[in-house]
Amino acid sequence: MTPPRILISSGDPSGGMHAARLARALTERCGAQLFGLGTPSMREAGVDLLADASEIAVVGLSEAVELLPRAWRLLGQLEAEAASRRPRLAILVDSPDFNLRLGRRLKRLGIPIVYFISPQVWAWRSGRVRQIRDLVERMLVIFPFEVKFYREAGVPVEFVGHPLVETVRPRLSREEFRRSRLLLEKQPLLALLPGSRRKEVAHNLPGMLAAARLLAEEKRLPHQRVLAAAPGLTEADFRPWLSDELPVRVVEGATWDAVAAADCAIVSSGTATVETALLGTPMVVVYRVSAASALLLRHMVHTPYYSMVNLLLQRRAVPELVQQDFTPERVAAEARRLLESAEERDRMRRALAEVRLLLASPSPAGAIGRAAEIIISML
Repeated sequence: MTPPRILISSGDPSGGMHAARLARALTERCGAQLFGLGTPSMREAGVDLLADASEIAVVGLSEAVELLPRAWRLLGQLEAEAASRRPRLAILVDSPDFNLRLGRRLKRLGIPIVYFISPQVWAWRSGRVRQIRDLVERMLVIFPFEVKFYREAGVPVEFVGHPLVETVRPRLSREEFRRSRLLLEKQPLLALLPGSRRKEVAHNLPGMLAAARLLAEEKRLPHQRVLAAAPGLTEADFRPWLSDELPVRVVEGATWDAVAAADCAIVSSGTATVETALLGTPMVVVYRVSAASALLLRHMVHTPYYSMVNLLLQRRAVPELVQQDFTPERVAAEARRLLESAEERDRMRRALAEVRLLLASPSPAGAIGRAAEIIISML
């Protein structure tokens, strides 16, 4: 039997990580030949990348405007390749601003579409669910509450579980990590996770460091700090905001080890909050975008919480400080409460354990395995 061709498109680093695992599973199970848009990890998984997702990765709405010409060019390129290679199926992974436009073009070519990792239409721009219903043959979601939303909208949907449940675990113990980084064994450790994109770092890291500086000035609470660099970022990306006055050890390629070894983490809202929850580390969630993006989003976002931990649990289990609430004083106060109180840390860890249970796949094959099974059945 001729190996099936499949188009796959992912426009951001976290989606690309899951898309790479899915690509491997499809290649191993049915010999699929995949091509499309994605990340270096997808190329390593055997996907023939026509373009790198970094070309269209943005943080906010205002930042997207400057990338429109490039995005339209990529849409045309992917459409032309799809018309030439005639894939049996297309898999769209998150990145709705790009992928829904791509989906319309693929639909016109008669290519069936599976969406893996839902756009957050339940939070903002909910009108897009009608477009999804017209385009998508199957929606594979990774958060359980999304099932009800899509079923009520008439979209065929299945919860496959969150892929991170199967992969997020430290390689080193708390003690081993601290020794390897020359950190003190007994002194509290604060982890900083400013985001996976350079513009996110520019928006979030200065406030995180200012909060850490306030904590350091309090002699009653001596602590040490690590800054976990997301894949694709290095110490050079953080250097403009670091200074000798506030020692911060930058960690590359060991985010999960750093977070697992920390007593508390200050985390940029996004996938990192889910990873931190799965590692059981108490956290303060923060986020800031440009003023222009914030103005646009203020009238578009309709959700009681910003952090995925709180959305899943439907309560304020972790503090979230977004935009104008993201001040050094408020972040420092929340981090201080966690660093000082073992009882508060234990309370939050119990809540984070609930998150793991909610995100676990209902299938013995796991989230990626179940997604691959469904896609192969559609071939």
